Parts: sequence; structure tokens; C-alpha cells
Amino acid sequence: MCLAIPGKLIEIAHDANGVRMGKANFGGIVKQVCLEYTPEVETGDYVLVHVGFALSKVNEEEAARTYQLLDELKQLGELDTPDIDPWPTEAPNSA
Repeated sequence: MCLAIPGKLIEIAHDANGVRMGKANFGGIVKQVCLEYTPEVETGDYVLVHVGFALSKVNEEEAARTYQLLDELKQLGELDTPDIDPWPTEAPNSA
């Protein structure tokens, strides 16, 4: 089953390639998310995120309700995985 998890945007920026990115807080866990599909969102908004992409904006009440249901169903385990930067700012050194 594929799930979108609600998160609160705490930062919006562009990466080195000009892609609109942000950081979202998911119940205390902060992850990097792509905001290219949600150009209307601003810092403080809540978004539904699936595999690192913000798919839509939701209101705070809907985000809280969704997060609570996912927590009750024990479906928040993927948040425990480390956040890997898919767009490093520097190229790795080649020897």
C-alpha cells in the first residue's frame, strides 16, 4: 500500500539545480521534500508527502487527523529511515 504522510513545511529553498525543495516536520522527524508539484505552498503549510514529493496542500486539522490514524495503524515506520540528500552540493572526490 502506498501512503502519503502529512508534514508541516518548516523551510523552503532551491537546490543547486533550481528544483524547489523544502524541509517538512513529520511529528518531530524532519525530512527533505520536493515541492515542484505544489508551487502554491509556503512555510507553515501542511502537505501530503509520498516518496519525498509533496503532492497536495492540506489544512492543519486534516493533517492531524491523518497523522493520528497512520500512527494508530503503525504505518509511520518509513519515517525512521535516514534522509539521504539526493542532490549533493559537491561532487564526490574521485581517486
